[in-house]
Amino acid sequence: MIFSEKTYSFMFSALQEAEKALGDKEVPIGAVVVKDEKIIGRGYNQVERLKDPTAHAEMIAITAASNHLGNWRLEGCSIYVSLEPCIMCTGAILASRIDGLYFAAFDPKFGACGSVHNLAEKSKTNHSVKVYSGIYSEESKSLLSKFFDQVRNTPKPD
Repeated sequence: MIFSEKTYSFMFSALQEAEKALGDKEVPIGAVVVKDEKIIGRGYNQVERLKDPTAHAEMIAITAASNHLGNWRLEGCSIYVSLEPCIMCTGAILASRIDGLYFAAFDPKFGACGSVHNLAEKSKTNHSVKVYSGIYSEESKSLLSKFFDQVRNTPKPD
């Protein structure tokens, strides 16, 4: 599927957030929330930094967008994520009423939007999200490979 130039631009912004995570030795996942063709929330994984298992890129971007709008309902918004969201993040996307989800690469271990589960489009909740995938997939996979290569090659402390 061919996407608009704006779509690629927003996904590129999500990848830039993922690079921040990589720089912090976090799993390199980034996200941005967009409304009216403007980024209103950004986030990258900060699980290790914050010692918080919920500090995923999507959760941070959704919180930032909600704070920006002064509302937990993010109707009319889309989220761009460098990796398919997990169950927790997909739940937050559904709960916040985001309309569209764009993600780069599928996550065959934890993905909840088509890989392992498909909660975004086939849930029994009162809201569903339109899902688009594959935008800058190779770039996302490259960042993830780089991170996990670094993890494998870093000596463990005694």
